Amino acid sequence: MTDTDILFKNKKADIKRLLSYGFIKREKNYIYSAKLVNDQLEMTVIITEAGKLSTEIRDTLSKELYIVHKVSNSYGGFVGKVREEHNRILNDIIKNCFDNDTFKSEYSKLVIEYVRKKYNDELQFLWKKFPDNAVFRRKDSNKWYAALLILQKHKLGLKEDGIVEIIDLRIKPEELISLIDNKKYFPGYHMNKKHWFTICLDGSVPIEEIFSHIDKSYTLAQ
Repeated sequence: MTDTDILFKNKKADIKRLLSYGFIKREKNYIYSAKLVNDQLEMTVIITEAGKLSTEIRDTLSKELYIVHKVSNSYGGFVGKVREEHNRILNDIIKNCFDNDTFKSEYSKLVIEYVRKKYNDELQFLWKKFPDNAVFRRKDSNKWYAALLILQKHKLGLKEDGIVEIIDLRIKPEELISLIDNKKYFPGYHMNKKHWFTICLDGSVPIEEIFSHIDKSYTLAQ
């Protein structure tokens, strides 16, 4: 996996935002060009319809391909400047044109869209060491009201192999005991188990029921 692949892992391009940013569609690709190092080099960013991204850098005058920045043991002021500007452009494209695509289950996407429309909140990825963990938090209190995670099923006590996407939500302690059944509703994973519970986002709990629990959790996060 290249450095660029790592940078764009679990990212999904928004075509409208690509075009607004300055990308031009050519056949099945979206192309963006920018000058580097005082116009000495030209960087081209290519994104396919499938979302695959690649870059190339050429000398502005000779049009020769420049690849020194890809050689890990290449050092010096010029190549360092090239790498810096190359990465700055890619990070700006990510910020302005890409959405996070870590959570891929149908129910996860429905939850993300529900929260976006009702509360105008986006997932916050707070931990570099745990890139598959994210939270929703209230703007007024700054408290979390939901967390989305990806984990092995056996960590919930399920006798199945594979991974599952889950949501942690707040609950009143007096309602917790009657809810937890360790089949559809689980003690809060990595949370205070007196105040949080977990649902698998795999269809085991109806989506409207999940939405209702999100609303209650939002209220409890005041």
